[in-house]
Amino acid sequence: MQRSIDQLKRKLRQYKKLELKIRFEGRPVPEQTVLVWDEFFSTKAESDAAVRFPLSQLLQMDCEQFKEVSGEYFYCVYFEKYREQGITPADVYDPTLLGLLGLPAHAGIQDIKSKFRELAKKHHPDRGGDAERFIEMMEVYERLTGGP
Repeated sequence: MQRSIDQLKRKLRQYKKLELKIRFEGRPVPEQTVLVWDEFFSTKAESDAAVRFPLSQLLQMDCEQFKEVSGEYFYCVYFEKYREQGITPADVYDPTLLGLLGLPAHAGIQDIKSKFRELAKKHHPDRGGDAERFIEMMEVYERLTGGP
């Protein structure tokens, strides 16, 4: 079912309110706070390159694709909430780093290791790969796993 622009804007505004409720639980929002919403969405009619999912792209998505985007968004909201509270469980990984490896926000340690092995084979300089990409990938892997 195709959503209208007004329906989509209304849904996105609800997401923003939910983020504020989840992260700040009714407390005033500290100045200089960057919302996850601001990185994900925009309600501007023109395409906004500063966000991951501009309005025009969201309008073209089917229901399942929109659910995936919504799931990724709320995962990032909760990740940010836990990070702000100083909670860093071993099995919760930074979704931004996971994205650099091409993994979904809910990826676990086995997914990270498998993807790293796959990319290491592809980008290793001894196999004709890009040395800079290999180094970047190694740094991301080390940050996610806490070691080499």
